[in-house]
Amino acid sequence: MACLLAEFLMPYVGLFNVLTYHTVRAGGAAFTGFLLCVFMGPYIIQRLKAQKVGQYIRQDHVEDLHELHKGKSGTPTMGGLMIIFATVITLLVWGRYSNRMLWIALAVMAVMGAVGFLDDIIKLKRKHNAGLSARAKFTGQIITGLALGIYLVNNPITVSASFIYPRDVTNWEALENALVAAEEESQPTAAAKIWALFPEEARKIVYQARQQDRIAEQDQRAVLLGLNNVLRDKTLYEAPLWPEAAMKPELTSLLQRGLSALQEREVVRVNRLLLEMTFPEAIAESMPNLHTKIGIPGFKEVFIPLGMFYILFVVLVIVSITNAVNLTDGLDGLAAGISIIAILAYAGIAYIISRADWSQYLFLTYVPEASELFVFGAAVLGAGLGFLWFNGHPAEVFMGDTGSLALGGAIGTMALLTKQELLLPVVAGMFVLETLSVIIQVGSYKLTGKRVFRMAPLHHHFELAGWTETKVTMRFWIIALLFALLSLSALKLR
Repeated sequence: MACLLAEFLMPYVGLFNVLTYHTVRAGGAAFTGFLLCVFMGPYIIQRLKAQKVGQYIRQDHVEDLHELHKGKSGTPTMGGLMIIFATVITLLVWGRYSNRMLWIALAVMAVMGAVGFLDDIIKLKRKHNAGLSARAKFTGQIITGLALGIYLVNNPITVSASFIYPRDVTNWEALENALVAAEEESQPTAAAKIWALFPEEARKIVYQARQQDRIAEQDQRAVLLGLNNVLRDKTLYEAPLWPEAAMKPELTSLLQRGLSALQEREVVRVNRLLLEMTFPEAIAESMPNLHTKIGIPGFKEVFIPLGMFYILFVVLVIVSITNAVNLTDGLDGLAAGISIIAILAYAGIAYIISRADWSQYLFLTYVPEASELFVFGAAVLGAGLGFLWFNGHPAEVFMGDTGSLALGGAIGTMALLTKQELLLPVVAGMFVLETLSVIIQVGSYKLTGKRVFRMAPLHHHFELAGWTETKVTMRFWIIALLFALLSLSALKLR
């Protein structure tokens, strides 16, 4: 809404242009999400109480834990609805509707929230902690992951293998000679067509460089700007200039669809491949199918090619992170606080990789559409803080599976859309530790009949060790923050 308003009013009042900046909208989204949750919170909590939507505390074999938590019985649950509603309303106000990443992230968050909502409803009807069966819950998570994975494989979100960066030019002298020589050709050639689309300023720089027998380092940026302007031009391709027999299969496939049917990022990709054909000695070959490859943190442009198996990887990410957040939701403010930290980290990453200059400098995959993920992350962050206003100890409301699965879906989707999938175990390090504690506990008990922890997940172990609930929560927040900072610092390690 803010973007539409800005576009309508900018011709009359130029100041409204600030509403198109994603940084401004992200700030507005964070405040709006927070205020919506704070103001709607009392009403939703009251309605949940009226419907007797209260938490049931089971009395299991650990009597001490039941004694610690029995006072929470009857506290309203399904408070995750506050987070979802606030996020949706906030993004309707501050989001850019034309950005598909916004809708992808919001859709996954909403669908996973719906799965959690069904689980919570069944628990309340049965008046028991057993909701959806494990099979039913996994089915919902797997279907969501499959749908997201199939979409991402068939609709690439990356363009880092298209635009030309300094490291892509392997021979500046050869590039200069080829460009200038093209103008002297009597017959139309591919190089001449490229040169004809070059901006006038870039041409002057190349001429001056030829007189000096080199391209000065400070002028290379202008030449790159000229090349990247050519990449955006839909009129570059002419069939007689580029023989089909010499084309790569990827280029042939794109051209067969027709340039008019291609999206902007696909046109850029076509033109990049044409430039590589024209200047093989000067422009490095770009990496194809980057959208189905996983970058390895700490290495420059080292990727694991998965192909169609990337779909299964997406399923693994969605199932793992949603269950991890769900397992962590056992103390007042614990899962909400850790989720906010993870969302904040990925919002920062989204901002970085949406900028061509920063992503190029850090050797990160450039995803220009991710700028709107920054706004999405800010909206979830604000809504999460607003929910934490009521969820802090002693909690007035619990998020339930509605909230934990929704937040897990949001975190997992941001990891996938930012193409920083393998950073997820670090960004969400505290969730990983909680999940590992359960795996270790179950494995140890089945193999040896002994328990490693007093109780799993890990937060219950420390509760039974004598830590107060607030101390466990605060210390886990601190650890989560350290993990998030570690993940951001890892972006520079290449």
